[in-house]
Amino acid sequence: MSKVVHWLQHHETRLFHFVNQRIQHNYLNHFFTRITHLGGATATIMISLCLAVFGHDSLRVAGLQALLALTISHIPVAIMKKRYPRLRPYLVHPQTITYKNPLTDHSFPSGHTTAIFSLMVPIVFAFPLSGLILIPLAFIVGTSRIYLGLHYPSDCIVGCLLGTTASLATVAFWG
Repeated sequence: MSKVVHWLQHHETRLFHFVNQRIQHNYLNHFFTRITHLGGATATIMISLCLAVFGHDSLRVAGLQALLALTISHIPVAIMKKRYPRLRPYLVHPQTITYKNPLTDHSFPSGHTTAIFSLMVPIVFAFPLSGLILIPLAFIVGTSRIYLGLHYPSDCIVGCLLGTTASLATVAFWG
């Protein structure tokens, strides 16, 4: 089993270094430092609240579902960050490229990725064509976390799974 874990860690680290160091570009620096905030607590809560308060019909329901999914999904995030205290990549790999105000809490799982998927899924269920924009956008937010040196790929994959699962459960429960 340790050979498998070692192999996975090795390849994850290689993928992290590729995204964080090899594809660096001035345009991507500006793009990812801005778009990453769409997965932050302020943006996801405000967007969900605005949809819930100002939206009509299925948009209002999607906002309420997103608020519930955000709440539900961040319970396991908080538990996992305490139970599996994984250091952020920039603290482990000195060559990591980071940007201003790097986070100091634990890396696993990605809260930003969890949040953006918790928000995105109910909207896509309400308006399927929005998925053409929102699904890639959610993956870009997750990728931004790796690019900015804040998370390993598995942190973002688990965040994606947590946010998506919480949202699917919320939408199913609501319906």
